[in-house]
Amino acid sequence: MSDARQAIAVARQAGAAQLAPDDLRAAETFLDSAQQKLSRRAYSQARSDAVAAKNRAIDALNNSENVNQDEPR
Repeated sequence: MSDARQAIAVARQAGAAQLAPDDLRAAETFLDSAQQKLSRRAYSQARSDAVAAKNRAIDALNNSENVNQDEPR
């Protein structure tokens, strides 16, 4: 879950809240779900949601970087 939190933080720093809001929101939703499942001791499901959160955060980061590269300098 720590990896997911870190990936979300990096995506947020890259401007994903403005540049890739849907991906960032999905990552945060998966992380919230993972935390809830962990508290219910549904460890396998929590891990699956944490991995999905990390992957969506990486998508948000990549999409943010792509938008930045497409802008004229």
